[in-house]
Amino acid sequence: MSAKGYAIHDTSKYTDFKLIDYKLKEQGDYDVDVAISHCGICASDLHTITGGWGKPDLPLVVGHEIVGKCTKVGSKVTEFKVGDIVGVGAQISSCFDCKNCKNDNENYCPDWVDTYNAKYPNGEKTMGGYSTAIRAHERFVFAIPEALEPRHAASMLCAGLTVYSPLVRFGAGPGKKVGIIGIGGLGHYAVLFAKALGAEVFAFSHSDRKVDDIKKMGADHIIVTSKENYAKEHAGELDLIISTVDVASGVDLNNLLACLGVHKHFISVGLPDEPLNGVSPAAFINNGCFFGSTHIGNKKEANAMLKLAADKGIKPWIQELPMSKVAEGVKAVKEGHVRYRYVLHNDIE
Repeated sequence: MSAKGYAIHDTSKYTDFKLIDYKLKEQGDYDVDVAISHCGICASDLHTITGGWGKPDLPLVVGHEIVGKCTKVGSKVTEFKVGDIVGVGAQISSCFDCKNCKNDNENYCPDWVDTYNAKYPNGEKTMGGYSTAIRAHERFVFAIPEALEPRHAASMLCAGLTVYSPLVRFGAGPGKKVGIIGIGGLGHYAVLFAKALGAEVFAFSHSDRKVDDIKKMGADHIIVTSKENYAKEHAGELDLIISTVDVASGVDLNNLLACLGVHKHFISVGLPDEPLNGVSPAAFINNGCFFGSTHIGNKKEANAMLKLAADKGIKPWIQELPMSKVAEGVKAVKEGHVRYRYVLHNDIE
């Protein structure tokens, strides 16, 4: 089976998408074929096609916030049938046999396979969702609840899951105070989900430009980090901070860590091209806080997130474009002109 997709051929021309034909991976017994209707534009796509995370395997079709209709299932697939509306996120396979895979941590499998710019063990190349179709193992396919529109569900499968997983793993819920840094594609999801989980939400923003939007998203408090002494005002107050900032210079770690309570966690889900600098081990002494990161989420978390969104009527703030205008969307994301996630609907013929 073949697909058509918008591919980049040169990282210096990251908006020069060309429609190409390519073959999908060899059909497996557990594979699900998906005719793509929607795909979100993720910052990871930009890091990849610009070469920020290293030279990609070109030509390359990116996109890993995918929703569409199931068109075929392998002989051993039990979860899905033809006609189901399903999604695929940032991971498309794993070894299925290691300790992590067997303990619902398949997203931390040492041999995980990314949805694009990666290779299966047999050498077949993975291609993403700015395209007509994708083929994925059923463990990495998610049922989309009827109450969720496909256009709303799409960006949940990376942006949403990336923040939902650390929220639930680190106990965001009633009685907890959760800080969210960077109110963009991931950050706005973090506010929506933290609030839906029952936490008291503190949104950190470098300016007051987004204050009205942040209030509408449900944040209980807005902290403008350009204000002097903001860290002193909130010292030791928070149980968890999730940073979604995608630019290293935008993370004021020394002050932000001071806002955490004793042995609480700072989780960075933003992955800037450059390393975070300027942090001394002394920054961790006053509260013994922990610094960490996360890799998307597992299937159980994805299903729980989708159910929460359906039950609570959570809708992301999205802007839609036809897939033929992918260059326009990518350029807007690169320049920061998005509120707060672009989603492409498929118009490839």
